[in-house]
Amino acid sequence: MSINSKSLFEQLNNVVSLPSVSSANASIDMSNKPVIDHLAEQFESLGFECELIPIPGSKTTKFNLIATLGSGPGGLVLAGHTDTVPLDEGLWSVDPFKVTQLDGKLFGLGVTDMKGFFPIIMEAIKPLLDKSFKEPLIVLATADEETSMQGARSIAQMGRPKARAAIIGEPTGLQPVKAHKGIMMDSVRLLGQSGHSSDPSLGNNALDAMHAVISDLMAYREELKYRYSSDLFSIPHPTLNFGVIHGGDNPNRICGHCELEFDIRLMPGMHIETVRAEIRNRIATLMDPLGIQFELEALFTGVPAFFADENSALLKTAEKLTGHTGISVGFGTEGPFLQELGMDTIIMGPGNIDQAHQPDEYMSIDMIEPCIDVLQKMISHHCL
Repeated sequence: MSINSKSLFEQLNNVVSLPSVSSANASIDMSNKPVIDHLAEQFESLGFECELIPIPGSKTTKFNLIATLGSGPGGLVLAGHTDTVPLDEGLWSVDPFKVTQLDGKLFGLGVTDMKGFFPIIMEAIKPLLDKSFKEPLIVLATADEETSMQGARSIAQMGRPKARAAIIGEPTGLQPVKAHKGIMMDSVRLLGQSGHSSDPSLGNNALDAMHAVISDLMAYREELKYRYSSDLFSIPHPTLNFGVIHGGDNPNRICGHCELEFDIRLMPGMHIETVRAEIRNRIATLMDPLGIQFELEALFTGVPAFFADENSALLKTAEKLTGHTGISVGFGTEGPFLQELGMDTIIMGPGNIDQAHQPDEYMSIDMIEPCIDVLQKMISHHCL
């Protein structure tokens, strides 16, 4: 199967070709402005009014985009993030910054998660441009979803955009998501004392101490499984993942410093600050007798679990159009922030989360036309 629209393929290639990695590691963190500028130019050419909004407090220049077609109250927001996760280019079999079509799939960094959603919106809107919009269609493109969610957080603080309903086009296989887990990301920094490795008494090994921290966090992970459980989710308990570790500087020196970064996927009923306080207390209990200093730092403040409104009209419409009942997923999204603005919110988009965050990320081509069809019907239902 080949992709039907040459313009759609070109637009997908355009957004993928503009690197927009966001990372807690400042040395590889990038601005998303080239992607935002490109999207603004494209949506303006379709008749949208575009506003670029700088993200306050970001170390790298970051922007949100609000693109609006039509005016008045109500309407529909189609939302997505413009950043991608970091990558190891050597593990890709294709160029990650170029869309490659192969075996019914489109490969490229961000093609599924989730810059590829914006060209699909453009394709969906084109046949509707000669219609009279009674309520506005708003496209929201955000920054830093993969790290701090500061883009969506700042949108919520601004109090706009506002519409009757919002769809976040994360890769869900076009199944409407009615609930997802929350997420928090933290780092633990340990400060010991370096010294000559021939005599352990000359220092205080931070890497040894981190071994104790990791072991205890693994035990805490098992405790959380028993404390929180919900059959809503395919993985019915919280998860705790060790993602990054750095320590020391040479094998013949006692390790004087070590840092661990981890995330926790939160179940309903779990409060971020309560979990953080429990972890802090556990680490203090371990480190104080060892004479190791520690810092527990939030890499971002976290996102709570998400639930669609109990009587969500948007969810019912999505279920009818797709033939799928609402599902629950384990990954976090910007949904809670759009809900905070008072919008009926669901998560639904093309692609599959299983292809995200890994080499050779791809979107199956057979997802594209159904997504365009659903978006056109959603736009018609809410705006025309």
